[in-house]
Amino acid sequence: MNQLLKGRKVLVTGAARGLGLVFAEQLARAGARVALADILEEQVKASAATLRDQGLDATGLALDVRDPQSVAMAVSQAVEALGGLDGVVNNAAITNSGGKTTEELAIDTWDRVMEVNVRGSWLVTNACLPALRMSGRGAIVNLASDTAIWGAPQLLAYTASKGAIMAMTRSLATELGDDNITVNAIAPGLVAVEATAYVPQGRKDLYRQQRPLKRTQLPEDVCGAVIFALSDMARFITGQTLPVNGGFVMP
Repeated sequence: MNQLLKGRKVLVTGAARGLGLVFAEQLARAGARVALADILEEQVKASAATLRDQGLDATGLALDVRDPQSVAMAVSQAVEALGGLDGVVNNAAITNSGGKTTEELAIDTWDRVMEVNVRGSWLVTNACLPALRMSGRGAIVNLASDTAIWGAPQLLAYTASKGAIMAMTRSLATELGDDNITVNAIAPGLVAVEATAYVPQGRKDLYRQQRPLKRTQLPEDVCGAVIFALSDMARFITGQTLPVNGGFVMP
């Protein structure tokens, strides 16, 4: 793979499995030194070890994005292990609200989704800022979702949280521009990972039928956009949300 990220030091949250793990692997293959962080401590450390067995530079760290102390410790450990920090991928998120109408949605579910998806991304970003400023070429990539663009029904908490991520991306981009830190969001479609296994097959078929690229979307399909957003090729792009969904939405 083209070494677009050679020498870069990147933290990926929610990286024990699924999209986050694939991101970490592909970033490492693009030349980055990667810290994988996740609340699933044993699994994330095992995933990092698997990447190291493949000759990739990877470190596994425990991280609960809901806990400011856990966030501070994980970011400190990442900076120490990597020798600095040039980029962060705010990938950690939960769905939890799938299949529920707005009237069926429990308040506790709403609060938990917002706590992990929005507050967690904010806490991780803040903890990373000192190291990103020292980098001189910091890049933040937030994982949004195309559900927030087209308005997915019966997925209100998740959709609202990803809409907040898109808005937060724009605000942070404006605030951090003077620090030479770019902030962009990637908005995947329905990707075939563990987190979407609950989605009914009929809905998955509908996604495929209604987009120009009709095959199943794989985690690898999203990696190019993330690598690009972290690379010097995107140094003059900030505050943007890029849908990566086979054309299901075309904003």
